[in-house]
Amino acid sequence: MSLFFNTDDGLHLERVNATQMAKRGIFVNVKSANDDHRVEGGIDFLEPPPSFYEMENNLSISPMRRRDAFTKTIKKDIIFDCLQPIYNFLRAFGVFPLTKVKNGETEEFQFRFKSRAMAYSLVIFIFLMIYMSYTFIKRIEIVQNVEGRFEEAVIAYLFIVNLLPIFIVPIMWYEAKKVASILNEWSDFEKIYYKTTGKQLEIADDGVELPTKALVISILLPILSTASVVLTHYVIRIEETDIETTFVLQVIPYCYLDTLTYMVGAFWYISCEVLSHSARILAEDFQKALRHIGPAAMVASYRAMWLQLSKITRHTGTTTCYTFTFINLYLFFVITLSVYGLMSQISEGFGMKDIGLAITALCNVSLLFFICDKAHQAAFNVKTIFQKKILMVELSWMNSDAQVEINMFLRATEMNQANINLGGFFDVNRTLFKSLGGTMVTYLVVLLQFQISIPSEEPNATSYRARNISHYES
Repeated sequence: MSLFFNTDDGLHLERVNATQMAKRGIFVNVKSANDDHRVEGGIDFLEPPPSFYEMENNLSISPMRRRDAFTKTIKKDIIFDCLQPIYNFLRAFGVFPLTKVKNGETEEFQFRFKSRAMAYSLVIFIFLMIYMSYTFIKRIEIVQNVEGRFEEAVIAYLFIVNLLPIFIVPIMWYEAKKVASILNEWSDFEKIYYKTTGKQLEIADDGVELPTKALVISILLPILSTASVVLTHYVIRIEETDIETTFVLQVIPYCYLDTLTYMVGAFWYISCEVLSHSARILAEDFQKALRHIGPAAMVASYRAMWLQLSKITRHTGTTTCYTFTFINLYLFFVITLSVYGLMSQISEGFGMKDIGLAITALCNVSLLFFICDKAHQAAFNVKTIFQKKILMVELSWMNSDAQVEINMFLRATEMNQANINLGGFFDVNRTLFKSLGGTMVTYLVVLLQFQISIPSEEPNATSYRARNISHYES
């Protein structure tokens, strides 16, 4: 074929043969044969080879723009861009020691024990363990010397329980290889989506792009969690008004641990949001594609994409199964102790320290709810919503091959699970939140009955207990 460009008159494109159409590419800086080289100062300079650009659409039809109409920059790692703000924050906290390795023309995530990221994570973890050992010893001394009502001992134990999220860091190290694997699976899904639909995967939540949403979360959530920890520890300090150096030193590790817990929950939240939006986009594209043409090959391509998406949905749970099993149990324990400490004060009236217990209970209940609710929505969008889209397809005008592919697609959605399961322990959905709530009520009833059965204490025991705990806090 011959192809000429005239910068004065515009763009002229001759007929393209079948072999060149398959390549989906054109040369955009072709010169005439008489202009192959130029002379400067008696020295010949060869012109650079022509540039090759990828066609913007599958039909090789140019849009309205001239030269830019034939080129398109393919954006990579769209899904990772949604997770990147929270990922970088957790990486700074020593949680995600992953590295990007170039594998041919592509880059993939890998976990390497002998890497700078892992060395950094080890340094952070060792420093925190030494620091928290001091706080843990102080809390043990307080628990050993607490005298008085049973609920006061429960509240004292709550501060020890709040140190448990430090184990999230080594658990995430153990699961870092699986996290790298699912990030690479998302990259593969983006490539399959682009090859099938001819467009990039664009994810937005009510007009707000998920990367922007993740960035806002990564800024506001640490600020709010730190503020809640400081306020909680300040008002529970037996109504002491002075913020001493010891108090500040003991609060710092709690700020780190609470922020870590909430940011891991935020990573789960954004991951489930990406699953939900990807499933809705895929369902809408499939429904629009069937309005125009209905070849069997096209239906098979969308079925392959859905199978890949359902696989990523299942892997979302198994990738971090130990981490979120631990977090769910931890949240259940903290909520139970906080609500019990709050309810046990009803007979004596609410005080300043009850504000701290209320904040702790509210924050942890919210986190547990979002973990369960977003996983439920993701599974619902990937399977149920997609099945409804397939059932609404009109089959009468399609050929027999396309109808067979549609039926196979529907059967594939029935046979392949798209739920988020934590490694076989339990499914993460709204039913989990309901069952944990019912179990929590049972434990609260038992604790309150135990409190009622305890004989009333001496009149001066409360003041003695307050002075005792105040002494060890300082």
